[in-house]
Amino acid sequence: MTPPTTSTPGGDGIRARLLDRALATAVSRVGAPGRIRFTERQLYYEMCRVLRPLGAVPRRLPVTPAAPVRYERFEEALRRYGEVPGLLEPVPVLDREAEAGAEDRTAQAPPREPAEPDLYDYGLPRLLVCQSRSVARMLLANDVHLEAACPVLTPDSLPLDPRLVAGLGRVDGATVHVLHDASTAGLALVARVRDSVAGAPGGHAVRVASMGLVPRHAAALHLTSPRGPAPDPDGPGLPAAHVALRPRERDWLAEGRFAEVEAVPPARLLRTVLRQVRGPRIPSHSIWTGLRELRTAGFMTWPTNRPGETRRYEDTRR
Repeated sequence: MTPPTTSTPGGDGIRARLLDRALATAVSRVGAPGRIRFTERQLYYEMCRVLRPLGAVPRRLPVTPAAPVRYERFEEALRRYGEVPGLLEPVPVLDREAEAGAEDRTAQAPPREPAEPDLYDYGLPRLLVCQSRSVARMLLANDVHLEAACPVLTPDSLPLDPRLVAGLGRVDGATVHVLHDASTAGLALVARVRDSVAGAPGGHAVRVASMGLVPRHAAALHLTSPRGPAPDPDGPGLPAAHVALRPRERDWLAEGRFAEVEAVPPARLLRTVLRQVRGPRIPSHSIWTGLRELRTAGFMTWPTNRPGETRRYEDTRR
């Protein structure tokens, strides 16, 4: 009896096994440390780092390598792998016509009344706008909005609600952080956000800060950089007034190169977003800070050696 023949050559079978092994390694690394939730593209870029490790490349050498495996081959390996713990469901992709129609409806529709009438009466010190809806969902799934006390929005929310802009204007030093890809569309998003908060009522100017990525960030982090179609030379060009780009970076973008935020390792992305949004870290409690707190201790409480804890005077006499 002759054995059944397969349509897959031997070379393809070996390549598939290598991809399956690389995917298994990427699954064990992408959510570390802890149980970080991640997107499908973050898992893909982690698989690229497994297939092409850049540990031997000096950090000072800027390089943006091409992807060692096509995304279609990654999807085939992912289907063979099965269920991946920590993997978020993909966000539905909107076509350009539906997205444009959603923007028109958002611009024309009046703002809805909140459940709490005084919701927009408070100041808002910070806001984060993510170009990628998948990245925004990943940050929300890992509770970044709770740790940083910062709402996370997407370009679907532009232009921002006038009441939200007014809340930003009530706080001195309020900042809107923009997390975008190293691409022409990402740089244009910074300009859109700045136009959305221009002339905010409340007495304070709202600052718009680009959190990145820009081409020099991608090169310094050795991020995998795909190549797309080159931008139209007769198009509007790059926004030069919002993000300072070097001539080499402009040439990099003119070649159709780009780098996605999801190419950054998830753990590093979470640390960077929290550090940028929350600002400088509050110094830890010490004996000197405790002595300074004694000056402001009220007569209703008795200070202890731990911050944030008070005891009644009667408890000290027991």
